[in-house]
Amino acid sequence: MLHGLNSYILLRLVLAAFLGGLIGLERQLRRKPAGIRTNMLICFGAALFTIISYEMAGSVGGDHTRIAAQIIPGIGFIGAGVVIRDRGAVLGITSAATIFVMASIGMAVGAGMLATAIFATLMVLVALVALGYLEDRLGLQTRLMTFQLIAPANADLLVPAHRIVEGAKIDARRWQTHQLNDELIVDFDAEVTHHQERELFTKFAALNAKVEARPSRV
Repeated sequence: MLHGLNSYILLRLVLAAFLGGLIGLERQLRRKPAGIRTNMLICFGAALFTIISYEMAGSVGGDHTRIAAQIIPGIGFIGAGVVIRDRGAVLGITSAATIFVMASIGMAVGAGMLATAIFATLMVLVALVALGYLEDRLGLQTRLMTFQLIAPANADLLVPAHRIVEGAKIDARRWQTHQLNDELIVDFDAEVTHHQERELFTKFAALNAKVEARPSRV
């Protein structure tokens, strides 16, 4: 009996690690803060704490949910660690939400609700992969980008660039202008969709300026 119980516990822990790693792989491929190891450990740890909570209550008495109940506030600290506020933009909300859900999936596995945990993992993948793809295709998803315009030093670049950005109804910030050798360089940050990014490239090209864009560093 003890051997069978231990085998079932090991099965649940392996499943928790697998489900966490599956979600973590998607996060890793998209280069998000919480990747394979983070999500795997969170799901595994939540399952382990839930199992310990049940086992200790069964052997020494007490509330079966006492230890497991502490997972929720504990995971909040980890989720808060991946949320970053940078230059007026809040980044990492989806990663924090994923961590929160992965803890709940780990708890479900630890409680023996294997089918529920597998179904929940599939739903998370649908939200992250399928809905993420639709957001990209429909131009709903924004990214914080750093744009750099390069033109001859005597070019009138800053004012027209401001007008283009304002005309596109894009909230740009951290404008910086400096000269390097015989070139005028204008930098700014903006949250844009793919469609808006292409639109800015087209309009900036009309100013005879070289345009570069890269994801803003956080």
